[in-house]
Amino acid sequence: MRRERCILFSLLALTALVASLVSVEAAETLQKTKLEWHYYKLNTTCRYAEAYVRSQVEFYWNKLKDGSIAPKLLRLLYSDCFVNGCDASILLDGPNSEKTASQNRGLGGFDLIDKIKTVLESRKECKGVVSCADILNLATRDAVHLAGAPSYPVLTGRRDGLESNAASVDLPSPSISWESALAYFKSKGLDVLDLGTLLGAHTLGRTHCSYIEDRLYNFNGTSKPDPSMDTSFLAEMKKKCPQRVKKGQPDPLVFLNPESGSSNNFTNSYYSRILSHKAVLGVDQQLLFGDDTEQITEEFAAGFEDFRRSFALSMGRMGNLQVLTGSQGEIRKNCRVRNN
Repeated sequence: MRRERCILFSLLALTALVASLVSVEAAETLQKTKLEWHYYKLNTTCRYAEAYVRSQVEFYWNKLKDGSIAPKLLRLLYSDCFVNGCDASILLDGPNSEKTASQNRGLGGFDLIDKIKTVLESRKECKGVVSCADILNLATRDAVHLAGAPSYPVLTGRRDGLESNAASVDLPSPSISWESALAYFKSKGLDVLDLGTLLGAHTLGRTHCSYIEDRLYNFNGTSKPDPSMDTSFLAEMKKKCPQRVKKGQPDPLVFLNPESGSSNNFTNSYYSRILSHKAVLGVDQQLLFGDDTEQITEEFAAGFEDFRRSFALSMGRMGNLQVLTGSQGEIRKNCRVRNN
């Protein structure tokens, strides 16, 4: 049965199907990418690599009280995996590296990845062993779990890419239609359920007003707001994002999900807001206009556990896009620069 068809079932059937598919998808991924569950524990001297990663993530979350690491790492992982695969190329510095692309404006989480890498490289048994690509995947899983997402299995054994070019960044605008968004996901080997699920990551984090200015003031060049927006919500967002009429005006940040806000709680309220026409990003509200994506939205709004299970599966699928293994790439000593 094709994975997309789970959207045609009842909520109960969706729950059972997603749960059963986790092991099937994991097995298929192992065969295709040669990644392994607990790769470092079973194959290297750095047997406790995952524990070291988790410890640093928990330090940021619990001791530094920095819950923003969850949305920051989610976006960082997305920006990495959707451009030439999950090879940590987004972490490389350079005047024309991926992180300099306009679509990657405001990326964060680099300091945490650097800290984890420093800790690992300081340990004799882990020096030169753990890839930055695996660190990013593991740290993201651990951070979103602290926010309320499931602690899904992360297959490891990735290696780090050797190139990072801003020109290769093809991340789409947050104002695209659901049809364009689905076409983009399919071009990466993902499907409609992945689209409806992974956009749910927008239950966390913030965005600049400039990314929603078109919805508020000039939707599709009409000089009017997006008619799909709830009128009271539209008025609220206009207050937070005044129309910019000249250069140099501030570009404030607003929460993607005001109900989560600064608490950084991973919930399904994102989907409820879409049903109420109170989505912040245009692409999020677009989920209501496709038959399949509308049904996914309704089911996840009604069932948090269904969303959590599907999120676990889709994060695993995204994390295994075009990975490097074996003798491909390298294991960077510093995530920001190539070894040579």
